[in-house]
Amino acid sequence: MAVAQMVASRLSLILDDGLDPESGKQLFKSKSFNNVKTEATADQLFAIADAVAPLQQRPLVNIERKDNSEITQA
Repeated sequence: MAVAQMVASRLSLILDDGLDPESGKQLFKSKSFNNVKTEATADQLFAIADAVAPLQQRPLVNIERKDNSEITQA
């Protein structure tokens, strides 16, 4: 039986970068924070993103958490 253990986590703020002048499609920029504690809850990460978002030059569109796990034989 295999077991997955979370070893790293990253918080990403997805920001609105306007429209592409040629295609008219929405453009996005991301600001990522590495070394997020793997034990952090969604509520804690939302609170941090909510506090950091007003410091950005672009409006916040989305908040993402990206986790990396190691899979080993149990």
